[in-house]
Amino acid sequence: MPYIDATVMAVPTVRKDAWLAHAREVEPIIMETGAIGVVDAWGDDVPEGKVTDFRRAVQAKADETIVLGWIIWPDKATRDAGWEILMRDERLNALDPPFDGKRMIFGGFQVVGED
Repeated sequence: MPYIDATVMAVPTVRKDAWLAHAREVEPIIMETGAIGVVDAWGDDVPEGKVTDFRRAVQAKADETIVLGWIIWPDKATRDAGWEILMRDERLNALDPPFDGKRMIFGGFQVVGED
């Protein structure tokens, strides 16, 4: 059963090109470890909620855009092994992400339905 890692982050809107370059640099490294897909999405219709919302979840500032990302793995075992490799990868460790990683939220999800 496929497994998904998902992220939500706030990226300074003026750094969109830097974020896109960062995403393009990271994607092939992730794919080397067994992922079967990587999706990055730049928010363009992310409303503020009455109780909670994406912006509050990552403490986004007025000049930041909400960004989603997810990695599709063939299964959780491949994901776990892949992340062990990624955490030691010098190429990733050398990168300077164009966002505040302390405000990024992330999690792993079992796929329970798929059309």
